[in-house]
Amino acid sequence: MAVTSTYTVKGMTCSHCVQSVTQELSALPGVTSVQVDLASGGVTVASETPLAEQAVREAVDEAGYELADA
Repeated sequence: MAVTSTYTVKGMTCSHCVQSVTQELSALPGVTSVQVDLASGGVTVASETPLAEQAVREAVDEAGYELADA
């Protein structure tokens, strides 16, 4: 059963930002899709199982951005 999670990423300003975040999050085990809304900073991640927030935070950090606290 697929799990959908929504996050807010701070610091994205262009399509390259979106590509970087998408690439890093897509590399997480079990992730099936990543949708990024540049205007709002919203990121929706679909995965096979729930993702650990720390793993998501580390992937966003690796891309050079910051995961906003919920």
